[in-house]
Amino acid sequence: MLFGKHVNKFYKKYFWFFFLGIVALIVIDYFQLMIPEIFGDLIDATEDGSIFNNLNILNNAVMWIGIIAIIMFCGRFTWRYCIFGVGVRIEADMRDMMFLHSEELSYNYYKKHKTGVLMALYTNDLQTIRAFFGQGTVMLIDFIFLGSIALIKMFILNWILTLIVLIPAVAIAVASFFLGNKMEEKFSIRQKAYEDLSDFAQENFTGINVIKAFVKEKEEMEAFNEVNKDNYDKNMDFLRYYMLLNVAITLVLNLIVAVIFAGGVYSIGADYNFSVGNLTEYVSYFNTLTWPMMAIGQLINLRSQAKASLGRVSKLLDELPEITDNKEIINSQINGKIEFKHLNFQYADADTPILNDISFVINKGQMVGILGKTGSGKSTLVDLLLRMYNVEENELFLDDVDIMNLPFKQVRENIGYVPQDNFLFSDTIRNNIAFAFNNDISDEDIINSASMADVHDNIKEFQEGYQTILGERGVTLSGGQKQRVSIARALIKNPPIMIFDDSVSAVDTKTEEKILTNLRKLRKGKTTIMVSHRISTVKDLDLIILLDEGKIVGIGNHNTLMKSSNLYQEMVKLQTLEKEVND
Repeated sequence: MLFGKHVNKFYKKYFWFFFLGIVALIVIDYFQLMIPEIFGDLIDATEDGSIFNNLNILNNAVMWIGIIAIIMFCGRFTWRYCIFGVGVRIEADMRDMMFLHSEELSYNYYKKHKTGVLMALYTNDLQTIRAFFGQGTVMLIDFIFLGSIALIKMFILNWILTLIVLIPAVAIAVASFFLGNKMEEKFSIRQKAYEDLSDFAQENFTGINVIKAFVKEKEEMEAFNEVNKDNYDKNMDFLRYYMLLNVAITLVLNLIVAVIFAGGVYSIGADYNFSVGNLTEYVSYFNTLTWPMMAIGQLINLRSQAKASLGRVSKLLDELPEITDNKEIINSQINGKIEFKHLNFQYADADTPILNDISFVINKGQMVGILGKTGSGKSTLVDLLLRMYNVEENELFLDDVDIMNLPFKQVRENIGYVPQDNFLFSDTIRNNIAFAFNNDISDEDIINSASMADVHDNIKEFQEGYQTILGERGVTLSGGQKQRVSIARALIKNPPIMIFDDSVSAVDTKTEEKILTNLRKLRKGKTTIMVSHRISTVKDLDLIILLDEGKIVGIGNHNTLMKSSNLYQEMVKLQTLEKEVND
């Protein structure tokens, strides 16, 4: 069996399915072994001529074969529904567990683990575990019960011949045990190769536009061939051990059959109370026994794979979320005041801090711009507000309450966020905009939100309007349209705090100005943060926080910074020149 803290509970949860399936399987094993005895008696009755004098022998045999056929039909349906069904149910339950846990893991986890690697866990590894609980259970029960009953009947018929047969059978079991350990190792290596292949393919499909734009199809195909060949080699290496085990078992079984016929014929000729019917019956029992003997080899192989897969899945499920609530949390209302007090932050895998001694206050209702060059720490600053990472205590406050003492879900529920990459789901435009409300919101609110984001007219031009299905990551829309749909999705939430992370960079200045005008009306009295590298986005806001290399180098409005900050003046001049050149 397969044991581990993440699967042990399923034996209890699905006990009755296991129980009914196993009982049905045992009943079938018992009754199907009555058939060789019936045929053996018929052969002996034919040989001595008694069947011709007493037709009841034939009638009884036909009747019992019919009864056994009905029992086997019902029993097979029962055990397949119960045991194979358990495998499917366990797979579904584990996938739910994995997905729920994956959503609880921090953003930092997904920066370290590739999508292709994770998808391999959800597909290949779970299928392997399902196969063990389904097919593996059948193999185990058949090995124990079908094999034992067949062996007992063989002993009763000819115990000497059976002892001879057992010698190579035991050798198979020992060899299978040692090969099974090696196969587990090879399977883990094979799965790692599949991860690499899956990740490479996923990354190429996502970046297909870049590949085509740079005419790199040939180079990527060559790179894929290398990854695919490595996957092929690892699979073939695993297959060699699998086939070695199966070929060895098949060879030994054929040798045993030869021994049985030789020993059986000798017993008949030596008059050891062993008839032709007995030999036929004995061979049938052994043929029945070959499946449990083959099954033990497949079971060892399947368990090796399932054990390796469970280990990989358990590694995901054992991963601890970095973002958790403190033991003593404070359920305080969030109105929109934000305060940083000498905050420092460094990524776990970085050598130097990304933010240094950050201190400023944003009062409720202010529209604030966070400005800086690429890599200055702007996005990191808003990620901390969203509790994507932990911060030290007493460094970041929402309405005078330490953010580390607030439930992180409450923090996120009270913040609207338009990300820099404008991620959209493969769903309708309407459902993307209504994402915060589980789509339970009126069409009027959807349209108002889209209008505020200046994307309503674009959506109307689509044949299906708001019911237009977007491609993967919103590929159906242009860059500017994706940004504005993302803005509409955040605006409809209308939270106390709204964060726009460089969210109008893909629209022209006229559209940008219209969106900002709408924001001033809609967000009046509520806190709004605009992260940008463009002066035009922030110049008319209440407050501008200027970052450079993770430090605050200026705070004030546009006029104040034009007088006090050389860096701000330089950015204004540079962007003014760029605009003149482009015009």
